[in-house]
Amino acid sequence: MRVLILALGNELMKDDGAGLKAGRILAEKGYNVLEVGTDIFRLANHYNGEERIVIIDAILSDKLKPGEVVHFSGEEIFEKLKAEIRSAHFMGAIDGLKLLMALDERLKRAEIHFIGIVAKEIDLGMELSDEVKAGVQKAVEIAEKLAK
Repeated sequence: MRVLILALGNELMKDDGAGLKAGRILAEKGYNVLEVGTDIFRLANHYNGEERIVIIDAILSDKLKPGEVVHFSGEEIFEKLKAEIRSAHFMGAIDGLKLLMALDERLKRAEIHFIGIVAKEIDLGMELSDEVKAGVQKAVEIAEKLAK
């Protein structure tokens, strides 16, 4: 099965760079990774019909602790990320993904997974918090299992 890992985030906003950090670790290990930053729409130009898409991004949550990692798949992604968990971006990546799926029939057929790392601090700076660094490692492990 062909797998595409989407690394999202903004490395200039501290913990919001967690998805990018995880993606770079996975790319160094030879996985198929696309860094989209905060622009999920870049997927439209780089999607080659992969059967599985794994999205890694920082999330915000009042109920989960910083550094905790969540993994959702299929419709669960759209349900869970609308409720108690939020994307760290103004237009959530998940909202953008829904739009892309409506425009590209191939994306509708892909198996979609979302790995979220709960951010501690989103503010100017490039350093991840210790909690989020640990979460990045766990996110990498989950992504590796999904990419095999």
